[in-house]
Amino acid sequence: MIRLIYALCLTLAPVFATAQTNISLGGLNADPSAPVEITADALSVDQSSGQATFEGSVVIGQGDLRIAAGSVQVTYDEATGDIAQLTAAGGVTFVTATEAAEANSAVYNLQTGSLTLRGEVLLTQGASALSADSMVVNLNTGTARMEGRVRTVFQQGGN
Repeated sequence: MIRLIYALCLTLAPVFATAQTNISLGGLNADPSAPVEITADALSVDQSSGQATFEGSVVIGQGDLRIAAGSVQVTYDEATGDIAQLTAAGGVTFVTATEAAEANSAVYNLQTGSLTLRGEVLLTQGASALSADSMVVNLNTGTARMEGRVRTVFQQGGN
C-alpha cells in the first residue's frame, strides 16, 4: 500500500509542480483596446488626480470580459485621456465564456494587458478549480502565475 501511495505521489508530482507556476488560460484573454462600459450606483470624479470612482454593484464590460466589484477606481492616461488602469475592491469577480475568477481585489492595467488578483483568489475552469493568495494574468497571451499556498482540484476525464 505504501508503495502504491509513493508511486501515485511520483506520478502526480509534475502536475502539482506545474499548477504552482504558470497556467495556460484558454479563454481568459481580453482586447485592452476594446471599448469599456461601466455601470454603477454612483460615480465620483476628481479632475485634479485624473481619477473616477464607481461605487455600488459595479459591472465592467470589455468585449467578452466581465468584471464585477463593490467599487472600482478608474485612472486615466494623462496624455491620451484613455483608461489606463482599473482598481477593483469588494468581492471582485472576473468572468469570460470559459473561465471565472474571484478575489478580494484586482488591478487591471489596460496599457500592459495585465490583471492582478489578490486575496483569496479562486479560479474555475469547467469542473477544475485553483486557489491561491494572488494571481497575475497576462491577458494578451492568456497565461497566468499563481502564488501563495496554491491549491488545485483537477477534474479528470468525464467524472
